[in-house]
Amino acid sequence: MLGAIAGDMIGSPYEFNSHKTKDFPLFSERSGFTDDTVLSVAVADMLVTQEDSARNYAKAFKSYGRRYPHPTGGYGARFYDWIWSDNSEPYGSWGNGSAMRVSPIGFAFDNLDAVLAEARRSAEVTHNHPEGIKGAQATAATIFLARIGTSKAEIKAYVESQFGYNLNRTVDEVRPTYEFNESCQETVPEALIAFLDATDFEDAIRNAVSLGGDSDTLTCITGGIAEAFYSVPEAIAHEVLARLDNHLRDITKQFIARFMA
Repeated sequence: MLGAIAGDMIGSPYEFNSHKTKDFPLFSERSGFTDDTVLSVAVADMLVTQEDSARNYAKAFKSYGRRYPHPTGGYGARFYDWIWSDNSEPYGSWGNGSAMRVSPIGFAFDNLDAVLAEARRSAEVTHNHPEGIKGAQATAATIFLARIGTSKAEIKAYVESQFGYNLNRTVDEVRPTYEFNESCQETVPEALIAFLDATDFEDAIRNAVSLGGDSDTLTCITGGIAEAFYSVPEAIAHEVLARLDNHLRDITKQFIARFMA
């Protein structure tokens, strides 16, 4: 999950300022955690502290959202209203928020069926539209497959057959016309392409940022997958942990120690 947080931070300066090139500093004074990190850590917290029957993702998302009401970039309008509402029912979203926060699930389970079930569970408390669930499942499944040594060709074939995403494009083909989009169906495939077209972790991150669009979220998704396949370079990991507050850092470290050591 540290790769997802890295992607979020590195992509954050470009969320509303598309940077259509791979040439940029990985970190700057504007690189900070956004709602993507806050909610990814909320998922990690559930997996570290709660047994299966006790996991209440809606409660966790509300709790973290209220604890961090103004992260860099803010929350989506409907999600923000939901955080503060007494109503915990889902609202039919197909937004990419379900995919941006799911990375811990791809690392925490030992079989694909469990990963898919838990990804659905984490998504549907808000994003119960089929596309919202699909985006979370595709992301988590890709992370699981990457971390168990599945080749990129096999990952691509699985995602295309199971989720119907078009991955027969390159970063260079996507970049010229890609625009800001907050849907799962037009964020997750592009994030996957950024990973598939990469040579290492940093290259995957640079690919994702260079596409433009909803850069923090797209790069967060790519970063989680790239971590599973390549691992996060030590220098990047150190920089990311230093930019988290104590609570987010502590939960992240607990998750890593339990599921990724």
